[in-house]
Amino acid sequence: MGQIQLQETSSVSYERAEIKQGYTDQYLHINLGSRSVDIKAVPPEIKEKFIGGKGYDLWLMWNSVNGDTKWNDPENTVCISSGPLGGTPGYPGGGKSIVTAISPLTGAPIDSNVGGYFGPYKKFAGFDAIQIEGKADKELVILIDGIENQIKIFEADNLPEDSYEMSKALTHHFDEKPVNVSVVTAGPGAENTNFGCLNFSWWDAGRKMVRYKQAGRGGIGTVFADKRIKALVGRYGSVSMKTNNPADLKALKEVTKAHAKAIHTLDPKQNRMALVGTTHLVPIMNDHDCLPVHNFKFGAHPEAAVIGEDVYEHIFDKGFDGCWRGCAVACAHGVKDFSPFTGPYKGSKVFVDGPEYETVAGCGSNLGIFDAQTILEINFYCDAYGLDTISVGTSIGFVMECFENNQITLEHTGGMDLSFGNRFNALEIIHQMAAGQGFGAIVGKGIRQMKKIFVEEFGADAAFVNDIGMESKGLEFSEYITKESLAQQGGYGLALKGPQHDEAWLIFLDMVHNFMPTFENKAEALHWFPMFRTWFGLCGLCKLPWNDIVPEDNKEMPEPAKVVKHVGWYADFFSAVTGRKVKGDDLITMSEAVYNFQRIFNLKMGYGTREHDTVPYRSMGPVTVEEYESRKDRYDGQLIEKYGMDIADMDTEAKVAALRAKREEQYELLKDAVYKRRGWTNDGIPTVETVKRLGIDFPDVLELLAQHGVK
Repeated sequence: MGQIQLQETSSVSYERAEIKQGYTDQYLHINLGSRSVDIKAVPPEIKEKFIGGKGYDLWLMWNSVNGDTKWNDPENTVCISSGPLGGTPGYPGGGKSIVTAISPLTGAPIDSNVGGYFGPYKKFAGFDAIQIEGKADKELVILIDGIENQIKIFEADNLPEDSYEMSKALTHHFDEKPVNVSVVTAGPGAENTNFGCLNFSWWDAGRKMVRYKQAGRGGIGTVFADKRIKALVGRYGSVSMKTNNPADLKALKEVTKAHAKAIHTLDPKQNRMALVGTTHLVPIMNDHDCLPVHNFKFGAHPEAAVIGEDVYEHIFDKGFDGCWRGCAVACAHGVKDFSPFTGPYKGSKVFVDGPEYETVAGCGSNLGIFDAQTILEINFYCDAYGLDTISVGTSIGFVMECFENNQITLEHTGGMDLSFGNRFNALEIIHQMAAGQGFGAIVGKGIRQMKKIFVEEFGADAAFVNDIGMESKGLEFSEYITKESLAQQGGYGLALKGPQHDEAWLIFLDMVHNFMPTFENKAEALHWFPMFRTWFGLCGLCKLPWNDIVPEDNKEMPEPAKVVKHVGWYADFFSAVTGRKVKGDDLITMSEAVYNFQRIFNLKMGYGTREHDTVPYRSMGPVTVEEYESRKDRYDGQLIEKYGMDIADMDTEAKVAALRAKREEQYELLKDAVYKRRGWTNDGIPTVETVKRLGIDFPDVLELLAQHGVK
């Protein structure tokens, strides 16, 4: 055992519920203010309608908050659920869990899909979900012990500050077999910014060390820290395919074997994710003008190769890198014996978990930093401090463009030159963010608040900063250029939590393959893909094994983008575990109910209407003359051929304005088509007919709709 000191203040023994067909049918409720621990049943109708995972989280949150609840109010609640399929060893991507809370960035429900062992361990300990509300008066560590069948709360005032050291210390403190422990932590950056992440740990048996995955988006780590939770610890023993007590163990083994075999066979021929993870996307995005460069201004750069898969293939430490037991994709790579050149770990040797594509793009090319070592250092410190690398990269990119355009000056930045490519000052900003000091304290508020500060306090041009500030609904954009894909603009702008690609990634289907030439085609895609991707969040799964590694005959299928063979396997997987016999279309219906419920939840919190589905113009087209001129032939051709305009006497500024008018018009027409397909009003609110069809016509839902004129 470790030498750290924790003072136990309460302990509750319980009888562990038997898991039946992927469910325990109960959840754990903890109130930090009273330090009360309650075990509550999940009603059968909720299980039927909300499935698990994000569905359970949203249901618990809905019943805990009101429309006036702010992110730092005691009634805001952090919920974690892994879903009925979560924790199935050997199934590709089978170890995920979903975390939700009211976001400090958006003011609405945020959800984040994360690997690591905590979600499965929490379920196997006896709870389909955990709900934590209230605020503690002292810093606490909460233990959910599925071996001793106890819930314990400890006061902690002497733990290490950063997530790496804290997770390592607690892992060894709670069990001599570290594989039995998973720790959830935030960090000092989560305390001092609005985009704190949560680190979920797992024990890497091959390397004999604690590893991490992040619930990154929307500032859930900030909520966690505000509640004064230092760590959430799950403890459980051995796991097998029988642990979920599936309805049909034979069928589960068969579908697991088939999907895993396909991954093992095809991954080396396709994206090589077991070797390079998601860094394989860097050259692909660069080749198709979709890699964010200089705050999403450009989509490609001649130096992109030095931060792509060929480099990281040689840097990544060799060995199994699955964030759940037996995952065939095994894409969670890391770098051994890395030595930071700044900050508290300067000169030490550390293990860096990552980087993923989003970090490479957001904290590399988007900042004009084409140096793998700097990206690794940013990755490491963001994890240690508990910062979302996507929001960090997108926020600093915004700051750099503002600095280069004299919207902010050295006086505002504390003397720091924040031009694109300044890697040392980019790192300094991150250290300041974590400490809540200097100009970094302003950057840590996120782009939406920065825009207001820059305009009201620094005299910046409101129109310019709004055009280039890459946020929607308050959430920073994930790392894809969408100027030439109207469908992906909708995928970002219409996403319920804000611009994150996990709802719909349609760039290639729309921009490269032209599979969606009409508004109706795009609307159909913006219905099906968000619904199917939502399903992974209901069940506790990773989406990568679905469409990042595909069957060899997939191109010959009628709808290759849907990877229908894999959809069939997922339906078989769900049927085998839960005993509910379903087909592929049934998965869409399951998700549709939860998706519409989340839209209505946004409405409850003061959002969820057409005006909130906007995106900055930078995501639609060129904001500046420089931007237009960089792709002059493309844009001139579109004005002439697509829109039938005579541009002979137009200067570039006039062309920028003309193109903007057309593209903004197209985006509004897309909204119309998507709302119609989803069964929403023209203001983006689900109709009464839709909620009745989906069985979510609860009295409080109908009352809320009526308050907004939907009857």
